[in-house]
Amino acid sequence: MKFKAITGKQGSGTDVKDATYVEAARWGKYRGWRYVLGLVVILFAWLVVGTGASVLVAFAFSGQMDYTVLAPFGKFLFVMVGFPFFLAGVLIAVTLIHRRHPLTLVTAQKKISWHRVVQGFVAWSIPLCLIGVLGQYLFYPDTFSFNSDLATFALFIPLVLVFTAIQTTTEELFFRGYIVQGASVIWNNRIFLAIVSAVVFTLPHLLNPEAQAGGWLTVFSNYFLVPGLLWTVVSLIDGTTELAIGVHFANNIIGFLAIDAPGTAVTVPALFTLSEFHATYVALSALVIIPIFLAIAYKVFKRDEASELVSQSDRIGGR
Repeated sequence: MKFKAITGKQGSGTDVKDATYVEAARWGKYRGWRYVLGLVVILFAWLVVGTGASVLVAFAFSGQMDYTVLAPFGKFLFVMVGFPFFLAGVLIAVTLIHRRHPLTLVTAQKKISWHRVVQGFVAWSIPLCLIGVLGQYLFYPDTFSFNSDLATFALFIPLVLVFTAIQTTTEELFFRGYIVQGASVIWNNRIFLAIVSAVVFTLPHLLNPEAQAGGWLTVFSNYFLVPGLLWTVVSLIDGTTELAIGVHFANNIIGFLAIDAPGTAVTVPALFTLSEFHATYVALSALVIIPIFLAIAYKVFKRDEASELVSQSDRIGGR
């Protein structure tokens, strides 16, 4: 299949090298009905096909559909096995329905800046480990217990790395990429785009056990504020979702491998196990982590010239 080249000029005469990933939504077919159809395809792949794969995992490991009876390995696969199908749905929607390259969900440039992805990973990992993990231990040392089964932990690492990379990248392509691009066709206002993405990201996560364990405070801090709003804002500032991809992977991989707390959606044999979920601390720590992350991402690290923010005026493209 041939896609419209992501080089050259687009309608207004502005070089594509100065464009953002939001503008790239208009390089393909972008009528409203295409986004509706695209969402149907994506949600079917994610919720129907992906759920079916999870059910097959449950039956394969336990002979029944009860998630709670699964061992940690089975529980992890049950939750994560649907994401490859979710990813396939996103790629099908962009390539076949919108007729543009999947790379445009990340950047308007010729290639992804993996340097910026790594910067996002580092900028989020440092405050998360210091404030989110070490700080939590200093405040609640009696609730921490060390996992002495390091052999099982080591066996889990490759599995967690692969599936977490698929999970976080897929969510970024959809929530920060596809949803933001679709919303920009309605109104290309950054506040509107950030709020839409944050709300859409929060809604499916309301079913997570953390939301029930931590209540509204966890929903606001863990879903709406940090992943939903913050990571969309930095994507709009950078003009790409590269930073958010690195940040999301850092957030989840550290969460999976460092601490296993009760009432979490994914259970793995992490290095430490918490006897209780400290919702208030997690919410307040986010307020400390955010400015440290921004300082590292924009003061210590520098954005690539190709990722500098440019005007997001409408482009002329096929509808």
